[in-house]
Amino acid sequence: MKTYFKDILELGKARISFSVALSALTGYVLYTGVLDSLGWAITAGVFFLSCGSSALNHWQERKTDALMPRTQNRPIPAGRVRAANGLLIAILYVVIGALILLLTAPTAALIVGFITLFFYNAVYTPLKKVTAFAVIPGSFVGALPPMIGWAGAGGSLTSEVILLVSVFFFIGQIPHFWLLLLMFGDQYKKAKLPSLNQIFNEMQIKRITYTWILTTIASALLVILFVFNNRLLIFVLLFYTFYLLSSLSMAVFVKEEFKVRPAFYKLNFLYLFMMIFLVTDGLLRSGPF
Repeated sequence: MKTYFKDILELGKARISFSVALSALTGYVLYTGVLDSLGWAITAGVFFLSCGSSALNHWQERKTDALMPRTQNRPIPAGRVRAANGLLIAILYVVIGALILLLTAPTAALIVGFITLFFYNAVYTPLKKVTAFAVIPGSFVGALPPMIGWAGAGGSLTSEVILLVSVFFFIGQIPHFWLLLLMFGDQYKKAKLPSLNQIFNEMQIKRITYTWILTTIASALLVILFVFNNRLLIFVLLFYTFYLLSSLSMAVFVKEEFKVRPAFYKLNFLYLFMMIFLVTDGLLRSGPF
């Protein structure tokens, strides 16, 4: 029973879904300046919706997952969870998340939540079998969760503040995926999925990834300079951002070997710091936007 429960969490990609929920909480606190029961309810609803979307993705990609060493031990391809049960778990996750948002938050939050699910499961996942550039439309998935929290708090989705934050998370998804390609690109060939490794050589992918990292840093600077209010948080984020820029520039242009995994983690830390600091800045600010 304990193992099966663990598999249910793995189907929902609980760790990733937690970070998605945190980004929704970021949007909520950014608008309201408070962390209350509604904020936690929206966070829980987004967590379950994300788990449902992830479990549905497991079900959709069960055959290709079985062909890649990185994914073949997932619950469905490994045979620990039947495909039909995996689909049922995905539906239950989505129903729970949708009910939480429907009963606690404005309708706009649920609508944006379903748009996020649509982009991930109906656009990005099928498109991965067609083009190696599916990551670009798929990156909208990363941009929308902060909007769920913002809309759930009553904020307008045309606000410059939430648009700047969402653009940062949208752009940041792209180098995140390209770094994964540098680590696991050969496995995509085994699954007969189109991969950028088949279009560009390793050096070209490194340079393109570096370009997207620069774009991510530029979008981070816009958020830091035009969204944040607390000077200490601004200073810490600027320090880390320029550290990220210098260390990755050295790794690409100076060092003989580009170590992908450290670059991957450094970039992910920027997303984590941005979410935590945006929440902190919102709580320190008096009153809503």
